[in-house]
Amino acid sequence: MANRHQNELPVFVKWMAFLEWLLPVTERFPKRVRFVFADRINNLALDIVEDLVEAKYTGAGKGSVLKRANLRLEKLRILLRLSNTMRYLDYKRYEYAMRSINEVGKMLGGWLKQQK
Repeated sequence: MANRHQNELPVFVKWMAFLEWLLPVTERFPKRVRFVFADRINNLALDIVEDLVEAKYTGAGKGSVLKRANLRLEKLRILLRLSNTMRYLDYKRYEYAMRSINEVGKMLGGWLKQQK
């Protein structure tokens, strides 16, 4: 399995692992809010995947793509915080999500600094 990921960016591998965790979690949101919170959370998370792929294959304009991904991470943090406050996401899962998002945020920040 390690060989499968050796040519991929560490931030991409980390984000994909987070997505594999996140998507089933949002499926458990109450039906009445699933299409509001879960869909928006999932769409932001999937948009970040697209940003990471775009940044990997973009030449000089990586900085703007990475900034956009970082902004989406912040939006995701806020939606997950609200989901926790509204009790759609329990604290243990919220805490795991924040740790994962913060780790990816640090990786993105390092990549962004490297581009300057």
